[in-house]
Amino acid sequence: MLDTLEIMDTIRMITVDKLDIRTITMGISLQDCADPDAKAAQKKIYDKITRLAGNLVEVGREIESEYGIPIINKRIAVTPISIVAAASECENYVGFAQTLDKAAKAVGVDFVGGFSALVHKGFSTSDIRLIDSIPEALTLTDRVCSSINVATTKAGINMDAVARMGAVVKAAAERTADREGIACAKLVVFANVPEDNPFMAGAMHGIGEPECTINVGISGPGTVKAALEKVHGERFDVVAETVKRTAFKIARAGQLVAREASRRLNVPFGIIDLSLAPTPAVGDSVAEILEEMGLQSAGAPGTTAALALLNDAVKKGGIMASSHVGGLSGAFIPVSEDAGMIRAVKAGALSLEKMEAMTCVCSVGLDMIAVPGDTSASTISAIIADEMALGVVNNKTTAVRIIPAPGKGVGDSVTYGGLLGTAPVMPVNAFSAADFISRGGRIPAPLHSVRN
Repeated sequence: MLDTLEIMDTIRMITVDKLDIRTITMGISLQDCADPDAKAAQKKIYDKITRLAGNLVEVGREIESEYGIPIINKRIAVTPISIVAAASECENYVGFAQTLDKAAKAVGVDFVGGFSALVHKGFSTSDIRLIDSIPEALTLTDRVCSSINVATTKAGINMDAVARMGAVVKAAAERTADREGIACAKLVVFANVPEDNPFMAGAMHGIGEPECTINVGISGPGTVKAALEKVHGERFDVVAETVKRTAFKIARAGQLVAREASRRLNVPFGIIDLSLAPTPAVGDSVAEILEEMGLQSAGAPGTTAALALLNDAVKKGGIMASSHVGGLSGAFIPVSEDAGMIRAVKAGALSLEKMEAMTCVCSVGLDMIAVPGDTSASTISAIIADEMALGVVNNKTTAVRIIPAPGKGVGDSVTYGGLLGTAPVMPVNAFSAADFISRGGRIPAPLHSVRN
């Protein structure tokens, strides 16, 4: 039971400290939609999504109105399309992406994730067809997101896939050059991808998931920052305890929304993703939490330690609030989506290399980072490889969502608006990794991957 003070505190968190639920994501299995006839498969996909998710947006709005908790996005995640389309006798999967886009628009969701493939140990024919379709698919659709898992701790890193994805990222940027390479904002490359992630662009509905489920991603950087302002100058023990208690309250709000959405849609509740997901709005920044701990700017010496404390405390607090925690669960550091990160990059305090170090201790990885448009495909692949290595060796999820901004150089910016925000173009190490990437093959799994 909640007492009066806890209720009032939650109201203050919503009205003053920018607490919101970032997303309600419905996961839908499409495994029964496979068909040798691609058109028949696409019709099954459209019919199933519109049937199961037809009331998702309406229910989200009802909960938002009744409880006063903002729910920013309503989304859908589906079975990786490379699996669903494998039975179809077609060479190109753009039609499947267009079907997902059409279904997303019909039910009114913001995004649909799952134009995806799992290639950490090698490619099937269907995987190759999907990957080769990505640039065109993301150019011709508005709401479809794509993710490719190229590495796991158990399998190591598929360097052939890493090389291929560098070229795909470049092609996706060039195809949407008139929109500042926005296709790349809908494409992410993973190590150790979770099957129940509700956040885009990496959301998918894994093959171990049920027929249909509701997953909720929380947010709340502004709420955490406001709590830390009350213990300004205190020792780190107090800081960690404050973050933990605040994360508990945020997660309880997410649990309430998830249970209500599950009940009203008559769909099983899946997980709460305990992530601090920033927005470009002032006061809703993970970087500003780090600065409240005493750093002059995100990126200053001490940033990685501060982020490690934050990520750990968020997990400890959140996991006490819900028995079903999954997804990414931690602190996100997307450059374009965090006003404090943008400020730090522009000030020269935050580099690509420092961000790579930070990803060792937080969720996701190098996220929504713009680099010069003339950055080579092999350099992009090498950046992906570095991040995949961190995920594989540390047995955690890492990812890369990078934008080689067409026609832009260091000091320029790309602007997408909404949650995607504005990304300042960051410098990239000019030395070549082309020979390294051209080797291909697999980087073996680390020794600890064979533990029972």
